[in-house]
Amino acid sequence: MAGFVIDLILWYKENRRDLPWRKTKDVYRIWVSEIILQQTRVNQGLAYYHKFLDQFPSVHHLAAASEDAVLKCWEGLGYYSRARNMHHTAKYVSHELNGVFPKTYEGLLKLKGIGAYTAAAISSICYNEYRTVVDGNVFRVLTRIYGIKTPIDSAAGKKKIEDLAHTLNHGHDKGTFNQAIMEFGALHCKPKLPLCTTCIFKDACWAYVNKQVDLLPVKGKKIKMKHRYMFYLFLEDRNNKTIIQRRNNKDIWEGLYQFPLIETETNISVNKLLALHEFNMLSGNQECKIISERRVKHQLTHQILHLTILNIQIDTIESVKALGYQIVPISNLDDYAFPKPLGAAIGE
Repeated sequence: MAGFVIDLILWYKENRRDLPWRKTKDVYRIWVSEIILQQTRVNQGLAYYHKFLDQFPSVHHLAAASEDAVLKCWEGLGYYSRARNMHHTAKYVSHELNGVFPKTYEGLLKLKGIGAYTAAAISSICYNEYRTVVDGNVFRVLTRIYGIKTPIDSAAGKKKIEDLAHTLNHGHDKGTFNQAIMEFGALHCKPKLPLCTTCIFKDACWAYVNKQVDLLPVKGKKIKMKHRYMFYLFLEDRNNKTIIQRRNNKDIWEGLYQFPLIETETNISVNKLLALHEFNMLSGNQECKIISERRVKHQLTHQILHLTILNIQIDTIESVKALGYQIVPISNLDDYAFPKPLGAAIGE
């Protein structure tokens, strides 16, 4: 095991990517990077990291911002609960902790939006606490090298990998080990087309020696996807105004803005949609002209969204004002944070 760790650290020092959060131990910047990189690839997250810090350079700046400003900055990154939790935590750290983040794993765990993985990453990188991170990259590297076939989505599988990773992380720089093994999984021991022939561990890798690289790690459960059929009405009147509302229910895209929505249990034709009583209510029982129709299939972790975005011309928006929507000039839509599929439709 000692040889594995030494070789891994040497590989990391020679091959690691030049990323800005690796040049600092500032807890705010590490926290921002860790939250952004949850569910986000590094290439995409890098631009958002710079954008976020430009707009909110300190925890106090983030705490003082409005939720709308935070969500607008996050627009397009997805998993918006991350942004709302960051905003909540920033206000707590700024107002209750005088801007100083907790310096221990246990203290970090008490902050909203910080789970075991993120707390371990921050505490090990910033404070060299003996904590080990385990993500998809770590699961993949260790199951392949050590030939672990226990499903990684089982309690037993997770514990086995966590215990092994923690045992391996015995050097003086805990944060470097964590970053090294994740980087090796991201760049070399990839999910598909891993670089086995040039791998420094190929002679000792159980999966490579036994020709089972593509079979590890093992996953026991299959995610059951829920299909949703959502029709968005981008209404546009003669004065170039439209109506929007904020999603405040406990559902996807909470806190973001949307056009009037009709959700159906099954996929229906546009003609059937136009005949619905709900459509007539949302359009103010006015004559409607469909300018464009855009269909988008958008996949989330547990849901597949079948979106139909209709750009509809009506006489006046004022007749639907009583429905609780906000009337805005179409030219001002960029001021509001929309889910990515709707934002793309607006930009066309």
